[in-house]
Amino acid sequence: MIDFRDNWRIVLLVVLAVVAGAALFGPLAGGGEQLEGTEQVVNDPTNLQYGLELSGGSRIRGQLAGTTVDDASIGENDRRDIELGVAEELGLEPIDVTVRVTGTDTATVEVFTNVTDQRVVDALGAAGVEIGTGDVRAGVTEDTRDRAVSVLENRINEVGLSGGSVTTVSQPGGGEHFIVVEAPGINRSELRDLIGDPGRVQIVATWPNRTADGNVTYDREEVLTEEDFDRIGTADAGNQGQPPHVPVTLSTNAADRFIESMNRLGFTSGEGIGNCRWRQSPDDPGYCLLTVVDGEAVYGASMSRNFGNDLRTNPEAFRSSPDFQMQTLNFDEAQELRVNLEAGSLPTELQIQTETFISPSLAQEFKPLAALTALAAWLTVSGVVFYWYRDIRVAVPMLVTAFAEVWILLGFAAAVGLAMDLSHIAGLIAVIGTGLDDLIIMADEILQRKENVKTGRIFQNRYRKAFWVIGMAAATTLIAMSPLAVLSLGDLRGFAIITIVGVIIGVGVTRPAYGDILRHLMLDDVKRK
Repeated sequence: MIDFRDNWRIVLLVVLAVVAGAALFGPLAGGGEQLEGTEQVVNDPTNLQYGLELSGGSRIRGQLAGTTVDDASIGENDRRDIELGVAEELGLEPIDVTVRVTGTDTATVEVFTNVTDQRVVDALGAAGVEIGTGDVRAGVTEDTRDRAVSVLENRINEVGLSGGSVTTVSQPGGGEHFIVVEAPGINRSELRDLIGDPGRVQIVATWPNRTADGNVTYDREEVLTEEDFDRIGTADAGNQGQPPHVPVTLSTNAADRFIESMNRLGFTSGEGIGNCRWRQSPDDPGYCLLTVVDGEAVYGASMSRNFGNDLRTNPEAFRSSPDFQMQTLNFDEAQELRVNLEAGSLPTELQIQTETFISPSLAQEFKPLAALTALAAWLTVSGVVFYWYRDIRVAVPMLVTAFAEVWILLGFAAAVGLAMDLSHIAGLIAVIGTGLDDLIIMADEILQRKENVKTGRIFQNRYRKAFWVIGMAAATTLIAMSPLAVLSLGDLRGFAIITIVGVIIGVGVTRPAYGDILRHLMLDDVKRK
């Protein structure tokens, strides 16, 4: 009888298998997904999430628009002036130019649009920064790409798309960089609408400015941006004459600036209150607070009388409770506005280059085929092992151990929310192959081509020799797969991650446990000593 107190590897294998089962078939299992049109994924009995190729959906690849100058001679004190000057020379908004100080009197300049090298050189020259066209490169910085990936991930999560992913890939040699967005369960147009626009949200004040000759021009000033909001509420459809809106709460600093701007620009005066004509006359809007998304006004609101009087005579009331409503023309715009506010804005436009759609019905066919392939590999190798050794004490534990390794891997995937795709399935099959290969090495070395093992000491010596070979092979695999796991190489990354985790589980748990099982099955109590 096996004494589990002296065989902790077997105990660990059983415990991990139980934990993996709980992760696979816990309370959240069997959710199912609604896909495009009338197609629907059959409820899955597990907690596994599936990527694009196993659930259907869309994939979009694109590049961030931008032009960058590295190591420009700019000091910290000049940063804001350079941003404003370059934006004005290029006819852009100040938000479209960023100067990021990287060292003593050096900075990186990013222009978030595609412009010619010469125009960037001229714009910086007009702002007092001398560079040559050779200092300008197409594309954005790594920090900007990372920020864009984070924003896109937040957008996918905000609309509840499980299994979605956002990754960066690059050409060999560090050339062009691309962002790849995959979202199961939606078509290409829906995904394009979700990620295609930067989603920059501003509250812009516009007010009349009467010149000396009696003409009226309109000035504009940004008074709030998405960074000024501490809390974003749920989109409201509005009622009883109230338009659709998104309730927000301003930060303390933003509330102070908003109070100052409204009083300074005349919005709290008798002329400014209730005097927005933006919908009726966009060219003569009056005193309006415009909700602007990606440079396009989606709503124009007047300053209400009560709110304006409070900002003028009792600003502390608003400062203590700085609640604000961002209004839109319809509920769909309000929902999109909430997603943009919650997820944040892209630093620049994602220029879409390729789009792919996989039908959900086609994707569903991949699951049983992938499972059948893994099962065939598992049973075939085990059958060969049984034929060679003609001993169920060798073949059956090998079959069970290999199954346990895959089971634990699937539990790991369910626990961490890894979206299984064909690359991950390929990794599982590779783990089955390498795992059974290691177990064959162990059995062959220990049993010496079907010869009996006479003592526990002989068994232990042969086990150590076999495990040394297995350990070296595992180390080689880890070294070979590590670059694929960290580099942005698309599907190869998923394959490498599953393979690496499988090798670690195998060397740390399943191979040693199989050795203990063999020792107990091939030796009696006396011979084990």
